[in-house]
Amino acid sequence: MRRRTSASAALGALALVVTLPTSASAATGDFSYKHAGPDGTPLSVTLHDPASPACITLPEAADPASTGPGFAPHNDTDTWVMVFSEPDCTGDSWTLRPHGNPTTDRLKLRSVFVTDRH
Repeated sequence: MRRRTSASAALGALALVVTLPTSASAATGDFSYKHAGPDGTPLSVTLHDPASPACITLPEAADPASTGPGFAPHNDTDTWVMVFSEPDCTGDSWTLRPHGNPTTDRLKLRSVFVTDRH
């Protein structure tokens, strides 16, 4: 009887550990981009230590029907980042290396995928 109780307790503990959520990690550093403000003036946005791995749709560029895309992304995080031309990490994509140089204003984006590859 004791063996069954011990085995049941061990299996229960194992099941609990397996179902516990893992903590989200984050890239270290800043990912920044620009977008056109209400009057057309370029505004800068910086994501500090963005969650990874994660797809982030840029709120200022989320609706292609009513907002322009973001532009000039700069990946100054410690991980690879992919930028996408459409929301929800869809459309054309470009990969930006960790701690890379700023891109030109010609690179447009609406979402970004921050990887967990350091």
